[in-house]
Amino acid sequence: MVNLTELALAHWDDSCSAAQQSAALQALEDGHVLLLPRLNFDVQQETSLLGEMNAMAGKAKSISWDATRGVRGHGASHDATLLAAMMERYATQTRTLLSNLLPTYASQLQQGKTSFRPVEIAGRSLSWRKDDTRLHVDSFPSSPTHGRRILRVFSNINQHGAPRVWKLGAPFTQVAQHFLPTTPKPSAAAAALLRWMKVTKTLRTPYDHYMLQLHDRMKADLAYQAHAEQYTHEFAPGQTWMVYTDLVSHAALRGQHAMEQTWLLPVAAMANPAKSPLAILENQLGRRLV
Repeated sequence: MVNLTELALAHWDDSCSAAQQSAALQALEDGHVLLLPRLNFDVQQETSLLGEMNAMAGKAKSISWDATRGVRGHGASHDATLLAAMMERYATQTRTLLSNLLPTYASQLQQGKTSFRPVEIAGRSLSWRKDDTRLHVDSFPSSPTHGRRILRVFSNINQHGAPRVWKLGAPFTQVAQHFLPTTPKPSAAAAALLRWMKVTKTLRTPYDHYMLQLHDRMKADLAYQAHAEQYTHEFAPGQTWMVYTDLVSHAALRGQHAMEQTWLLPVAAMANPAKSPLAILENQLGRRLV
C-alpha cells in the first residue's frame, strides 16, 4: 500500500487546525507522501506560456528560479519575466502553506530552488544518473546538505488532464541496509579535492557521500529497480503534494507541466530527529557523519 496521507486544504493560505498540523508533521517524518488533492496552483496567467513549451520535448528537464540568479535553464528565453513571476509566486505560496501547516518548522526552513518541469517525462533519453524514472532518494552532487532534510512541494499544473505518475519504493531503512554493505567509505582527501576544484560548493561530508552513493547505486542497479518493493500513484492535475525526498524512495514515470519547490530543514528542527536519514545512517554505520 502506498503511504499517502490526505488533507483537505483548498487554499494556500488556509488556516490549519492543531489536528491537521500534527497529522502533517507525523506523516512527513514517517516517510509518507502528504497529498493535498484540492490545492491547485493557479496558472491562468501562464496558460499561453505552457502551450509554447509543449515543443520542448527532449530538452532539459527543468527550468529553475531563485531570487539571486533569476530564471535559469533551457526555455528561459520564452518569457523570462513571466516565468520568474510564476515561479516566485509558487515559492511564496508554498512558504505560506508550510508556515500554516508546519509552524514548528517555519523559522528553520531554508528556501532552495523553485523549478518548473515543462517536459514530458516518458520517452526522454537521459543518462542513468539523471533518469528520474528509476527509484532513488535525493542527494545533491554539487550542493552538499550536511545532513539537512530535503522537503519538496509539488503541483501538477497540466492543462490537458494528464496525471503525474510516480513510483514509491521501500522504506529508507531497508534501502540503506541493502546498499551500505557494498558502499565504499568516504575519503576526506577526495572531498577536499572536489571542493578545491569547485565541483562541490561546500565540503562533501561523509553523510553527503553516503547519500549520493545511495542515489547512484539505486539508479544503477537494474535488478533492484525491477524487484524492489514499489507502488504506483497518479497525481491528478490540480493536486499538490509534499514529501521528504531524501527519505522516500521515488521515481517519476510520466507527466508534463509541474511545479516544484525545495526546502531544506536542519535535523534538529524535526519533531523526531531519529527518523532522519542522517540518524538512520549513523545508526547503521555506527559513526557520526557530520
